[in-house]
Amino acid sequence: MSTAAAKATPPVVILVAPQLGENIGAAARAMANFGLTELRLVAPRDGWPNERARATASGANTVIDNAAVYDTVDEAVADLSFVIATTRRDRDMTKRVLGPSDGLAELTSVAATGVKTGILFGRERWGLENDEVARATTIVTFPVDPEFASLNVAQSVLLMAYEWRRTALAPPALPEPENPPATREEIHGLWEHLASALDPTGYFRPANMADKMRRNLLLILSDAGWDKQQVKTLRGVLNHLARRPTDDG
Repeated sequence: MSTAAAKATPPVVILVAPQLGENIGAAARAMANFGLTELRLVAPRDGWPNERARATASGANTVIDNAAVYDTVDEAVADLSFVIATTRRDRDMTKRVLGPSDGLAELTSVAATGVKTGILFGRERWGLENDEVARATTIVTFPVDPEFASLNVAQSVLLMAYEWRRTALAPPALPEPENPPATREEIHGLWEHLASALDPTGYFRPANMADKMRRNLLLILSDAGWDKQQVKTLRGVLNHLARRPTDDG
């Protein structure tokens, strides 16, 4: 790996509910081809470890041996400050959609500040759920032929890993930010705090729209580029607003 690429913190690869060990192994091999080493698995169908994954990885043993397993997407992305969701489906949600080049350029710029980043890949059969996409910072789609748009998970990992390495070879020089970006866990906490403050006011109505309204709030918050201090300040504002006024004001 070049000196520039070595200085760039590689993103974590997160496979959500992968089914076949062969697909996990092929994804691990693609990661190793381009210098990505940290693999996270969310609820793999056939459990872990998986010997079929190891066989298909063709020697990418470091990726396989160090793979971590999580029960939920929230747990898998909690410590990450920038997360890309890869999906090709149109969605009824207000979230930025970028191509691989722009998405990985932004991820690399954030990673250059020293924080952790990641890329979410969905299930083999239907990809990511809307609620899972809502937890990401941005969406990346591939410019595939609409007449045959199907990609398997290993192909998707290969494309993103290649684009990351290409971008990381010459990362942009950015000034160190005064405050580091907030993690996904901190953003999720801000969302839960805001939703809990709005619940008793009757904001989430009618009832059949409540879940969508909550998700839309998360979409707004997860794509706003908050830093840690901004999240801390906003939560302080919410705590202040929740206090009952005293008789003397």
